[in-house]
Amino acid sequence: MRPEKIISPCYGEVTEILVQNGEYVYEWEPLFVIKRDGTESEVAVGISGSLKKLYIKKGDKVSPATLLAEMEDDMIISGSD
Repeated sequence: MRPEKIISPCYGEVTEILVQNGEYVYEWEPLFVIKRDGTESEVAVGISGSLKKLYIKKGDKVSPATLLAEMEDDMIISGSD
């Protein structure tokens, strides 16, 4: 199975990384915080699974095309949609 790519939803600066490589992540759990125009936004995804690789670090500037991380979907339907 191919890893799921987590892409930045906006321009800004990464102010917090809330997960680590290998960590299990639940659906809609906050993964990162990105500050843009003075406002901080949490980044979350609608899948659960293991975080395989982080591509960013705190302080990095990101854009809507920036690859933040990859994770392996556990394919468990949780009903939290």
